[in-house]
Amino acid sequence: MANHKDAIKRNKQNQKARARNRHNRSLMRNRIKALREAVKSGDQAAAAEQLKLTVSTIQRVAQKGVIHRRQAARRVSRLAQAVNGLSQD
Repeated sequence: MANHKDAIKRNKQNQKARARNRHNRSLMRNRIKALREAVKSGDQAAAAEQLKLTVSTIQRVAQKGVIHRRQAARRVSRLAQAVNGLSQD
């Protein structure tokens, strides 16, 4: 347990940041899951709309430092590839 005033404050800040990061990561994962469901159903319009939301969320999460920017780029690329694959079928 923290004994110094500054260590106590740091712990509080870390707890708040952790809660914020968990929320953002969870939101990102839920959006990705919804997009994958839209792709699986084969609905091109729904998947394209969901892709916009998902990409926006992933980029925001990366900007906040929750995930690495390269991981964000990789996720966006793979999801876009999946959505674009629908139009070719």
